[in-house]
Amino acid sequence: MKIIDCHCHIYPQKIAEKAVKAIGDFYDISMHCGGTCEDLLSQWKEYGVDKMLIHSTATRPDQVAHINDFLLGELKKNSDFIGFGTLHPDYEDNEGQIKKLIQNGVKGIKFHPDFGKLDILSPEMYHIYEMMSGNLAVMFHVGDSRYDYSHPKKIKKILEDFPNLTVIGAHLGGYSTWEDSMDILCGKNIYFDTSSTLEFISPELAVKILKKHDMDKILFGTDYPMWHIKKEIENIEKLPLSDTEKEKIFYRNAERLLELE
Repeated sequence: MKIIDCHCHIYPQKIAEKAVKAIGDFYDISMHCGGTCEDLLSQWKEYGVDKMLIHSTATRPDQVAHINDFLLGELKKNSDFIGFGTLHPDYEDNEGQIKKLIQNGVKGIKFHPDFGKLDILSPEMYHIYEMMSGNLAVMFHVGDSRYDYSHPKKIKKILEDFPNLTVIGAHLGGYSTWEDSMDILCGKNIYFDTSSTLEFISPELAVKILKKHDMDKILFGTDYPMWHIKKEIENIEKLPLSDTEKEKIFYRNAERLLELE
């Protein structure tokens, strides 16, 4: 079966160790991988992953151009990568970055509201969504019981205000707030990915969320470098789903969304 991993964080070699440690410290989780493109490719090839959606997020406006240039460089070097860039509401030329990313085949933008302490309902962010609508997808880290930056209720508001914006809610729509995700986002016009979820919730709850939502809007994601690919594949394979449903999760939905067919 083909596999497309729709959630991979990558970092330049010189900062990868520091960046990976920062993620682990933020979530108080032991990290499993190195965070570099080389490490990602070596592990994912071993387990037969066909394509990987790579991204990194800016927590400050001065990081935007540097991160996007790094991502574009990696996309040029490896055809197995699909790219999501980054923006920041305080960056001086988000429009220019959007044009540059589109010209270079980037498919979307990733935001991590909790890391960046972003108000995703601010006028500045709404201006970004307006420029992205119909042009680029947006992936949000969604959910954190410690904060309110990325609560599913805020994602629901964005879906209502921007019906033409393609939205991906990471972590089945609500890391550590999965019950809220099920009540607020299931059935809405949003894609979910499976990253950083199946280690924390029961298979029964996972299937309940998947069935309540839409199997055509579920994407496989590992949240590299947080988890090992082998375990994340096994977590999906163990769910009581049909082969057709697993194919949708592992690659068919991503092929259609990212226009890879």
